[in-house]
Amino acid sequence: MLYHLFHYLDQIFDIPGGRLFNFISFRAGLAFILALLLSTMFGRQIIDYLQKKQIGETIRDLGLEGQMSKKGTPTMGGIIIIIAILVPTLLLADIANIYVILLLVTTVWMGLIGFLDDYIKVFRKNKEGLKGRFKIVGQVGLGLIIGLTMYFSPSLVIRENIEVKGATQRVENVLYSKHNVKSTKTTIPFVKNNNFNYADAFKSAGEKAQDYGWILFVIVTIFIVTAVSNGANLTDGLDGLATGSSAIMGVTLGILAYVSGNINYAGYLNIMYLPGTGEMLVFAGAFIGATIGFLWYNSFPAQIFMGDTGSLTLGGIIAVFAILTRKELLIPILCGVFFVESLSVILQVGFFKYSKKRFGEGKRIFKMTPLHHHYQKQGNAGIQAIFQRPLQAMPESKIVIRFWIVGIILAAITIITLKIR
Repeated sequence: MLYHLFHYLDQIFDIPGGRLFNFISFRAGLAFILALLLSTMFGRQIIDYLQKKQIGETIRDLGLEGQMSKKGTPTMGGIIIIIAILVPTLLLADIANIYVILLLVTTVWMGLIGFLDDYIKVFRKNKEGLKGRFKIVGQVGLGLIIGLTMYFSPSLVIRENIEVKGATQRVENVLYSKHNVKSTKTTIPFVKNNNFNYADAFKSAGEKAQDYGWILFVIVTIFIVTAVSNGANLTDGLDGLATGSSAIMGVTLGILAYVSGNINYAGYLNIMYLPGTGEMLVFAGAFIGATIGFLWYNSFPAQIFMGDTGSLTLGGIIAVFAILTRKELLIPILCGVFFVESLSVILQVGFFKYSKKRFGEGKRIFKMTPLHHHYQKQGNAGIQAIFQRPLQAMPESKIVIRFWIVGIILAAITIITLKIR
């Protein structure tokens, strides 16, 4: 809103400083500051309100150190994150930009799904919350919205990079096609020509290859939205773990959006140019500010939990952000923390069922899953697991910080994959 207002005032009255709002970096910085202030200043009021209404977390005793002390801690704190994202974005971003619109839809859509799940748990006293099939329907629905919009919208286009080498073989001049085109191309890491076209999987289909490529793209979009949002949900088990990890991913995605939407930076990196994605940096600024601000209250020992209202929203935003910037194939690297947490659960359940069927007794790979709980559990404490180390339970804060460090390393790797081919 302010973006359009100042753009109008600058054109009519030429007010001093009005042109600052034309710079994405300036608005992204303001969005970060405003989101940080909103989440910290109003976070305390929301926590007091939730405590007054006795909206506290129900804790199951899993035998983890300090676990039961968290009982009654206010939950549904994801409301703070959502408000701190939406307000700065609506004020400072170009809300006519299709990328911003899709990110706003994602925030509200996943926020509603998470809120409904928390509402059932807290107010209906149903520990199971929203049934899994309804969550999946919601996630699939969002995936369809994103995938089909990218197919039908004339604003979601790319300009493909064409590499031209100099005579010395050391100078790289990157040219771009003259026209924006609809395409199913995306970025694939560690490959010299790092543009992968989903339609290439159907070359034998001839003229129908592009249509089949879009169908595959929509399916991949649905899968990624579902997987990453659930991965964020599983990661949200320790104070500040999911919040801090999401902030790190948000910084990386903001950088990728900015360089992809700037033809000079895109040319330097030899990646496809995506007109309009630079505006996503404003949303990324709000996202980072909201998550860091929420850490003020969510860091150990947490004064509030984000609940599914926050975790599903953060995961959904990260997934859609990566898809819109055509970097979805980098998610296993960037979202490595979410990926490993989800994989640990899948392996644990699968191996337990297999061993029970094969040997008559279920066995475990880890002491407990998701993986962060493995490090919280004492080794050789009567649990038949393949991996018992570390034998001593690690403090919660140390686990969180080490996971953050891993997340930072993965974020750096994600960025340099644009040049490692």
